[in-house]
Amino acid sequence: MNTPRCLVLSMLALGGTTVTAAPSTWTIAGNIAPEKVVVQSHRGAGVLAEENTVAAFELGWKLGTYPESDLRTTKDGVIVTFHDSNFKRVVKNVSPELASKGVKDLTYAELMKLDVGAWMGEQFQGRRVSKLADAFAAMRGKPERHLYLDIKNVDFPQLAQEVKAYGVGAQIVLASSKPEEIRAWKKLVPESDTLLWMRGSEADLRKRLAALRETEFSGITQIQIHIFPLRTIADALEIAAIGYKQLKLTPEEVKASPHRYQVSDAFVRELGDELRARGILFQALPYTTDANIYDELLDLGVMSFATDHPDVTMQRIKAYCARKAPASAAK
Repeated sequence: MNTPRCLVLSMLALGGTTVTAAPSTWTIAGNIAPEKVVVQSHRGAGVLAEENTVAAFELGWKLGTYPESDLRTTKDGVIVTFHDSNFKRVVKNVSPELASKGVKDLTYAELMKLDVGAWMGEQFQGRRVSKLADAFAAMRGKPERHLYLDIKNVDFPQLAQEVKAYGVGAQIVLASSKPEEIRAWKKLVPESDTLLWMRGSEADLRKRLAALRETEFSGITQIQIHIFPLRTIADALEIAAIGYKQLKLTPEEVKASPHRYQVSDAFVRELGDELRARGILFQALPYTTDANIYDELLDLGVMSFATDHPDVTMQRIKAYCARKAPASAAK
């Protein structure tokens, strides 16, 4: 991942070190061309297409983004792109018996009988679960196409073999919340990028980052932080399908908080400064439908986004760079 590096202007407080200077005011404007900003289209193309299908990935690529795919393995060992652990949500009129089953319980032939598009609307009716190999085939010979691989249930040696067979190692980004998985993957496909995603309170995130510094962020090329806007916290929690408990917050604490998000602006800015200095892409996943959040986070030095609304996100990034670049260039 080619990302610009910058001089860190502060001794970061993220690990408990005393701050000796003000954080930088770095933004993508004037530093990264808008078309080079990495935008991850959640589950393929966000809410624009039936998730985790090659059709969704094609739309994600057309938008200039990196689609994300969730990986599971069928009963007979075929790696497919599917998010949920069961079929309750994405198979319309699913039988009670099948609702509780998942990819691991069916052979690939059995899985191909399921319609995974009709639940989104008639225009998506008839779409089937995709083999990961089909996505790789659509990427082969097209180095501009990238794909996030979010690990659910997959054998790493088997996955690495497929990646190598299609020659797409440099085009994939393995995503996990577990640093040990990322390190294991890097040994198998060292040319690939990796993303470590993290969710939680600022205190929890600080602890995880402190542990990562002990290994010098070994194997990690991208870090994603989940952002929960406090002004729309109820909607944010619903989108993420979690409760206050997971963020170690109460409704009363949200009302009393001086911050815009579950983490402080200073935390976001300082982390961005540190990751750029390390050559690590800094990505945010904001749980919101408020497009103004993108501008706020870009002002704080965020370099990349994961989103359910890639079309809106791309528009906001382009508008932000057009608006901010002249002022940045004059400094």
